[in-house]
Formats: sequence, structure tokens, C-alpha cells
Amino acid sequence: MEPIRKRTYSRVTREATELLGKLIRLGRKERKMTENELAGRAGISRATLQKIEHGDLKCEIGLFFELAALVGVKLFGTDDPSSTVSMHLGRIDDKLALLPQSVRTSVKVDDDF
Repeated sequence: MEPIRKRTYSRVTREATELLGKLIRLGRKERKMTENELAGRAGISRATLQKIEHGDLKCEIGLFFELAALVGVKLFGTDDPSSTVSMHLGRIDDKLALLPQSVRTSVKVDDDF
């Protein structure tokens, strides 16, 4: 039986989830919402909210974004995240349409005789 390996994350990833969690907590407190109120609006438990506010990497990223939207955290640098996200998605879709559908590893041909 193989030992269970613990998933490791980069410092940048850990700091980013911690930052987003703290922004969610700040937004909740600025709106004078209790943990129970926000958790109820998001359809999650208070314990899960606490994990997210502490940047727990095991929580679903969708929950981070949902909570951020509920408390008004500015995502992607704007007051209206829905229009900015749509704009970015459109640009990325345009770029992806110009690229090949699949990526293959290059094959090195040894043509030295």
C-alpha cells in the first residue's frame, strides 16, 4: 500500500487564497453580516465559511468566488465583475479560436547518419 501524499502548493497560491479569504471576511464585516448570515445566503455551513475566510486550499474555488460576489469583493479590477469577466472571456475565446485545437509534443528527429 502506497503512502498518502500530501498535496503541496506554491507560496503564491497559498498567499492568493489567504488574500481572497481575508477580502471576503473584510467585505462581510463591512456589511455587518454575521458568519451565519453569509453562510446561509451562500448555502454553506458556518464552518466552511470560516475555512474559506482563512484561505483553506481544500475548499472549492467556486465557493470563494460566490462569497466574494455576495460581499462585493472587486474581482478582476473593477466595480462590475460580471461585465469584466464577460469581456475577458470574450477576448480569451477569440485568442483560443486562433490556436490549434490540440497541442502535441514536438518530436525530435535524429537525422545524423
